[in-house]
Amino acid sequence: MKKTGGGGGAAGDKKRSRRSYADSATDTPPKKQAVKKDVFQIFAEKVRDHKDLESRWAVLQETRVEYFRGKDFVSFLKNHPEIKDLLESDKNLEVEDIADILLRKNLVVRCDRVVKTVRPGKRKLSTWPAHLEIFPDQAFSDNDAFFAWTFVNRRPLWQTLLSFCWPVLTLAICLFPVYPHQVKLFILYFCAGVLLLILCLLSMRALVFGFLWVALGKRVWFFPNILAEEATLKELFQFWPQKDEADRPKWTARLFYATVAVLIIMLLRHHAPDEAARARYHKRVSNIIDDVLEWSPRLALSGMMDKQTVVNATDSHNNVTDDGPETTARPEDDTEGETTYDQFEEEEIINAGDSNDRHY
Repeated sequence: MKKTGGGGGAAGDKKRSRRSYADSATDTPPKKQAVKKDVFQIFAEKVRDHKDLESRWAVLQETRVEYFRGKDFVSFLKNHPEIKDLLESDKNLEVEDIADILLRKNLVVRCDRVVKTVRPGKRKLSTWPAHLEIFPDQAFSDNDAFFAWTFVNRRPLWQTLLSFCWPVLTLAICLFPVYPHQVKLFILYFCAGVLLLILCLLSMRALVFGFLWVALGKRVWFFPNILAEEATLKELFQFWPQKDEADRPKWTARLFYATVAVLIIMLLRHHAPDEAARARYHKRVSNIIDDVLEWSPRLALSGMMDKQTVVNATDSHNNVTDDGPETTARPEDDTEGETTYDQFEEEEIINAGDSNDRHY
């Protein structure tokens, strides 16, 4: 009986060990298990890349961040409910609950505007402030609340390729003096044309603004973000002006600045340079540009070699003696030593006097 029971126990242990081994074999090893990405991280990346969620760039603690408004987030999820399918089991949560989870996971951070008072001449606070600070209460709100993304967005392919082009462009700028003459002319005219286009654009928008401000009392800036520091590339070339939210200026101020502008124009016209002065300045600038364009290493090296040949020939000619006392060679380079041309003439006169005394 003991033997049978012992044999049955051993057989049961073997079966249990085989069963446990089979169960463990079906499990995937921990190292081979794929790390599943957080669904809220995927959701945040999808929402950030979506073009319908309006966002801006601002400075938060000396760091440029992309941020959005709470009310825009609420309206975005109401207009695009399919985005919530990325949350899988949490797709039925309310918008406020989803935003609170994003805050707890540090995917977004609530911010507040730094300037909380209306600036002089403005009717209300800026819709999109340029400077933000962290809000003490990290809870979602759609009432004048701003939220900044905390994770680094994936860089597009064109930005990666552009980062490799910067060293090449720097090297090309350094090699400008050795370019062919036609390439130098093309680069010169291209850069001059771009600079002239920028100056004309800034001048025209300033003239339009001044004329409309004096005549109608309205502030109209075409290309309103052309000088903005925090503007994106798309916002930089926005043509239509923004809505004027400031108070209309007084007619006395408009009359004063119009008078000042007329006086400045008359003063500049009275002190404008004449035709001869403009011609001299144009010639001087043209000579400088020609010197830059016509310079090449071959001409520079050939000029140095010709100069060295002339110096060697002159030195050998001055060292030749004609049955008389050795004459002092005239220095070719005024930069070597402290001997001047007057001292050289004095030495020649003294040597000539000594030779005459010997003949007598």
